[in-house]
Amino acid sequence: MAAAAIRPMRLAALTKTRCSIFQTAYNPTSARTGAKYLRARLRGPSMVNYYPPEANIAQIIRQWPELEMRNYAEEERLQDVEDKKKRGKGAPKKAKEKGDSRRAGRKR
Repeated sequence: MAAAAIRPMRLAALTKTRCSIFQTAYNPTSARTGAKYLRARLRGPSMVNYYPPEANIAQIIRQWPELEMRNYAEEERLQDVEDKKKRGKGAPKKAKEKGDSRRAGRKR
């Protein structure tokens, strides 16, 4: 006995039923859906956990003030800002009102 040929319509119905039972996508035209990427495990949490937490001196000083630690880099930066202000090279003061700004006096 020769095996009877199964009609394509019956195969399509079988595939559709199989997809509804096993909760998979029914895609008879084989169109690209991106389902492979949507099913994949998320990479973000693994990438975040790859690097250890960064030690920040400012946070340590704030968290444990009883250690009496000093952030020399920050102190030096503040001193440099102060020196620049004394020489007139510092950042301009922020305007409190609209009329105080430098742009208010400019003609257009």
